[in-house]
Amino acid sequence: MPAKIIQTNNTPLEILEVEGVTVDIIENSLKNARVEMDAVVFRTAMSPGIREQGDCFPMIANKEGKMVVGQFGSFIGPFMEAYNDDVEEGDIIMTNDPYMCNAAVSHLPDWLFLVPVFKEGRHIAWTAMFGHMSDNGGMVPGSIPIQATSIYQEGIRIPPLKLYKKGVLQSDILELILHNVRTPQWNRFDLNALVAACNTAARRCVEMAERFGDDVFHSTMDIMLERNYNAMKFIIQNFIPEEPRVFEDYLCDDGMGMGPYKIKCTMWREGDIAHFDFDGTDPQAQSSVNFYLNEDMFKMFFGSFTINVVDPHIVFNDGFYDLVEVNIPEGTLLKPKFPAAISGRTHALGRIFDILGALLGQGAPEQMLNAAGFSDSPHLFYAGYDTREGKNNEWFQLFQIGFGGVPGRPAGDGPDGHSLWPGFTNVPNEFIESYFPLRIEQYQTIPDSGGAGLHRGGNGLSVAYRFLVDGHIGIHDERWLIYPWGVLGGQVGLRSTKRLVRADGTEEILPSKCDDIKVKEGDVLYFDTWGGGGWGDPLKRDPALVLADVKSSLATVEGAKDYGVVIAKGAVDEAATKALREEIAASRPAELPLFNNGPPMEEILANCKAETGLDAPEKPVFR
Repeated sequence: MPAKIIQTNNTPLEILEVEGVTVDIIENSLKNARVEMDAVVFRTAMSPGIREQGDCFPMIANKEGKMVVGQFGSFIGPFMEAYNDDVEEGDIIMTNDPYMCNAAVSHLPDWLFLVPVFKEGRHIAWTAMFGHMSDNGGMVPGSIPIQATSIYQEGIRIPPLKLYKKGVLQSDILELILHNVRTPQWNRFDLNALVAACNTAARRCVEMAERFGDDVFHSTMDIMLERNYNAMKFIIQNFIPEEPRVFEDYLCDDGMGMGPYKIKCTMWREGDIAHFDFDGTDPQAQSSVNFYLNEDMFKMFFGSFTINVVDPHIVFNDGFYDLVEVNIPEGTLLKPKFPAAISGRTHALGRIFDILGALLGQGAPEQMLNAAGFSDSPHLFYAGYDTREGKNNEWFQLFQIGFGGVPGRPAGDGPDGHSLWPGFTNVPNEFIESYFPLRIEQYQTIPDSGGAGLHRGGNGLSVAYRFLVDGHIGIHDERWLIYPWGVLGGQVGLRSTKRLVRADGTEEILPSKCDDIKVKEGDVLYFDTWGGGGWGDPLKRDPALVLADVKSSLATVEGAKDYGVVIAKGAVDEAATKALREEIAASRPAELPLFNNGPPMEEILANCKAETGLDAPEKPVFR
């Protein structure tokens, strides 16, 4: 039975006409309240993942549960359908279980808090926020075990429950939850920060309703949704073709020796409605790389991507959801069946954006088509007991999100060592060295790792971590096997690598997905991420820009030849450059491919060991 909202004032809210100036004031006030939610969290959270990197996602929704401002889209409707209890003023609902909230969150480390906003006994809005906790009590520190085969191995499952009842903290529930994680202090502070952010936004909603009136506040939210609907209707009509368009991409592996895994999507338009069909996607994996993709979450991905590409000034919200239909077959990599493991869903999540970019950009490649490369959030985990003098053998646990090369785009070169989506920030090296027993001995972009193009792909990032005490590490990354593809003649980006140099001088090539790797004091991990694919014909890039990249150590003299540019004695050799470009142009097809995926899959697999030092993954065996 769906949840019931208990009100002491059941007077219906009315829909009024609201003048444009008032709409703009309320709209900007709501946007400010959403920003204030982030500010509250960043000032009061404790873990580096939330406080420093911003791995949290706020939302303000109308009373029907449709997001009007936020980042990750609305989930309240499906959530409340699954929540079998009354909701009253002062309640704060908490969960982390994707299978019990229709994937409102997509893995257990994401703890979600939902606050109903009341004014004078009447329900007027919702606020919500979820954040990635440092630990969830799973089988490895950080609780993203790549080799988990069941969600029961990924930590404590919190069903939708009231953490606060009528404003009173249910402390026994909280202590039970925190008793089951490795970082209870961090989780407690982060939880309080997320709750405080939701309450802050709730107060701002009440203040706006007090200033303008409940009905005006409610009506303005509807107007904001309608504005988004109209804007997205125009975008869909102009950028989504009636003729079906198909694209597929691959996850390299599942961390258990099997792969690649195909994700396939077909896109078309019927009238005003955009359709996305993931039929043809591989069945669910045996490891945790499955991604339980809520249909509304995909709509959010689609809206966020198109709005940022077409017009970032459009307020992103749920108004357009009726314009999109999504089919995700059950039992696939994107909708696994319970109790499939799902903690490592980051890899497939990121791939969705590459696929969206490819589908949308094909119709207007000069204006909208990006290359590939930003499609993951590289993770490093390092945990153990700090045996250094004065540290009292205390437990430490680092979770850090890394960065790669943003792909070449119509707007220009991809940024180096960056993140395109979501907008994570880097944990300062000084912070990491102050709070954890390690030293960062190298932090630099990798020359030539971005694919060559008229607009080159951003370079990947190379970070060298020297471990100062014995411990265990875990790694989550992608694009070690499948190249970040280029577009419009652009070349592929460099693949990622992970190399562990032991204190005794021996070296090991580590997989891009691994758990529980023992490290000793003095060992150094070289964590190299992928480069973004290139955009456009490299032979059309201004040689002066290539020279500037060489002088900035973003490219090498040898790498400059991928652009047909010859550099000698610190300058462009114009005659040699002209000759080389003519030679390259004569040796390639007259019409360059729209997509450059690198060598065929058979060749990639055949050469895997020689090129990467790792065995090629085996064809997946689906259960």
